Amino acid sequence: MTQPASHTDIRTDGWIGRLPAPLRPYALLARLDRPIGTWLLFLPGVWGILLPADVAPRERLRLIVLFGIGSIVMRAAGCVVNDMWDRDIDRMVARTAGRPLASGALRMREAGLFLLALLLIGFNILMCLNPLSRALGASSLLLVALYPLAKRVTWWPQLVMGFTFGFGAPLGYAAAADRIDLAQGALYAATIVWQLGFDTIYGFQDMEDDARIGVKSTSRLMARRARGFVGTCYALALAGIAAAAVLSHQGWGFWAGLPVPAALLTWQVMRLDEHDAPQCLRLFRFNRETGLAVALVLLAGLLTRGMS
Repeated sequence: MTQPASHTDIRTDGWIGRLPAPLRPYALLARLDRPIGTWLLFLPGVWGILLPADVAPRERLRLIVLFGIGSIVMRAAGCVVNDMWDRDIDRMVARTAGRPLASGALRMREAGLFLLALLLIGFNILMCLNPLSRALGASSLLLVALYPLAKRVTWWPQLVMGFTFGFGAPLGYAAAADRIDLAQGALYAATIVWQLGFDTIYGFQDMEDDARIGVKSTSRLMARRARGFVGTCYALALAGIAAAAVLSHQGWGFWAGLPVPAALLTWQVMRLDEHDAPQCLRLFRFNRETGLAVALVLLAGLLTRGMS
């Protein structure tokens, strides 16, 4: 089976194509065919879990496993909410016209029941965390619900997405450290601008369709200065990560490794062409590797903390 458009990110081949036909639309609605979104939700949580000192290794590992499961579930829930809001818009955009609600493969009632099941699973995962994390996790649902509205009222929906998808960073930190502090805030700020940058790259795929139907986006707003804007976002992200490292007293391993994610982010900016939709999709997906590099750098800082 082929994809509906040359630059769409919808995939109906591979293991999705081998699912029983009634389950296939639910898997596509949850974006299980495209795990990149789960990675980009999961990795900031890993950053937050690795940042604070004095957390037992076994507890960090437990939290990483919980956040991995939770990222799959809550990313799926966010996609359902987004598609319920955007089904009429999605029908008019080439990249999204094949989504289950836009195409009619699923009805709203079916999507609503699926969303309820996902939220119940997410609630049970949240109850495995400390009380501070439960409160923060519950508050993040407001961001999940409001994000799809952003493109209707502001030119900065990608910034709202950054606040939403980046919430794993402060949540992971709170789950590991059981506190709120400046290091946590710096990491969250870094995550927000990192995600603002890569989601702006992602949005360049839809600029013509968005302009035709009147959808606002940061990508359209910054199209004439794409490299400068994304480069600024990534520079601020690196500065925020470095600030979080200083505030949390990371070891020398962090500073030795930081040039690696810096180089990966710079490479993205240099390769960016806002008019090349397939390339924008590739660069967007490359942020999984970039996020993993940041996680490894934080792990190196953790392992060398206190070493001269």
